[in-house]
Parts: sequence; C-alpha cells; structure tokens
Amino acid sequence: MTQVRKAIIPVAGFGTRLLPISKAIPKEMVPVVDRPIIQHVVEEALAAGIQEIILVTRTGKAAIEDHFDTHFELEASLENSNKQAILDMVREIAPPELKVTCVRQAQARGLGHAVHCAAHLLSDGEPFAVLLPDVLVKPMPNDSRHDLTRMAAHWQASQAAQIMVEDVPAAEVDRYGIVDCGGSEPSCGESQPMCGVVEKPAVNEAPSRLSVIGRYLLPYRIMSLLADQPPGAGNEIQLTDAIARLMREGAGVEAYRMYGRSFDCGNLKGWNKANATLAREAGYLE
Repeated sequence: MTQVRKAIIPVAGFGTRLLPISKAIPKEMVPVVDRPIIQHVVEEALAAGIQEIILVTRTGKAAIEDHFDTHFELEASLENSNKQAILDMVREIAPPELKVTCVRQAQARGLGHAVHCAAHLLSDGEPFAVLLPDVLVKPMPNDSRHDLTRMAAHWQASQAAQIMVEDVPAAEVDRYGIVDCGGSEPSCGESQPMCGVVEKPAVNEAPSRLSVIGRYLLPYRIMSLLADQPPGAGNEIQLTDAIARLMREGAGVEAYRMYGRSFDCGNLKGWNKANATLAREAGYLE
C-alpha cells in the first residue's frame, strides 16, 4: 500500500480576512497560543507520518521559510547560556525528519492552480496531501490522535482519495465545497464513498451540509486533471472541480467526517476563538 509522505500547503494568499494583523506579516505566521498557525499545521502533518512539506508561496512570505530553517546563532546563544529547555523547543520546530521545499505561485488563480504548482515535486503515481493553513484541525480534549492520522489510515485501507468534511449550518452551505454521499453520511471518524462535490452551491441546491474543510489525501492523477482544468467558481481553477472529474472517471473518493474540532483562523472571529479555546485547554487562561 502506498503511503502519503508529502503535503502541499498553499501559503500564497494575502490574508485579507485577518487585516490589519496580516498587513506586515504572513497570515500563516500569526500566532495561535504559543506558535504560528503554520507550525500547528506542520505538526499535524508530522503526526500523520508526512515528513515532506511543499509550501506554495510568493514574494513577501520569507518569514515562513525562515521559521522552519536552522538559526545557528540563536541556538548557539541558547546553548552557551545553558537554556536547554528553550533550545529544545526551538529545535523541535523543524525536527530532523522534516523536509521543507518551496515553490512560487506567480499568479493567484485558485486553490487548484496552487496545488498544480507543486506537480513537478512529486513522482509519477505518488499520492499527496493538501493542507490549508487557514484551518486548524485539533483533537478533542483528552484525545491525542489527529483526524489527519485517522484519515491516512482510511487511505491505507482503501487507497481511495479522502476528503475531510464537517457539518455546517444549512444557511452557510453556499460558502463551502459541499460533498454528496448519496443521501447518507459517514459517522464521525469514518469514511464513506462520495458521488459528487459542488463548490459553493446555492442554499436550496446543496446535496448535503457536509462541507470540505481543507484536508485532502489525493492520488497523483489529480495533477494531470488540474493541468487542463478550466476555471470554475470565481473564475478560478478549483480543486473540487478536478476531484469531481476524478469521480466521473470511476476512481474511489471518500468523505472522511471529522472526529475532532476545526477552527477557521483565516478570519478574526475564528482566530480569536482558537486562541481562547486552545489557550484555556493548555492552562494559559483561568
């Protein structure tokens, strides 16, 4: 069985929903509790056995690359000052097994285009993950197992593409990619075959309330489909449209229903909720 070892993380966005915080720093470097958003996502990938991260980036995002680079001067200073605990924490940001590669997205043409920018960094036939850094997916309290780890186990069992989903209010379905499981739904922590996916459907036309939340495990075939994918919603190249084509070819695609919790840190309300909830659970708040 082919395991997923690489994850594509698109980080080329402007972060307009987090302004003014994101005016001078990449939105992915905005902290949630004690570390940047992007570090939470990379730690999630590592926990699922993914050891190579491909950042699809642009000008002005060098701070993300620097965060995962070795800082020799800082480490030497901490070592000379006998600050071992802080030194260990700094080194844990980029453990030896982690490999980070960057590729530029010259034009903002949608998520599908961003993903395809990394096609040349994958081997033919190699599966991959797509992780959107706006969304944090966290286990429930007292549960250490990440949903991405559970989803990877379903990939291993079926070799079917996995799309992470969660329930959203019926009035909000037009804001998300919505999956169609033929009228039934998977239980939390489980996967079920999909028969369709629609990007931002009208409220009265949505096939379900199960929204795609920014975690995908995909076969290499998606890259071939994205190569000639015409623009869709918003005149952008949509990843969901390529996934829909994959299903029409007869390939297995499953919706994995999240067991834990998600926090949309791409907007101020969700970012503040993530900080308040996770800081309290970590003991930083009374």
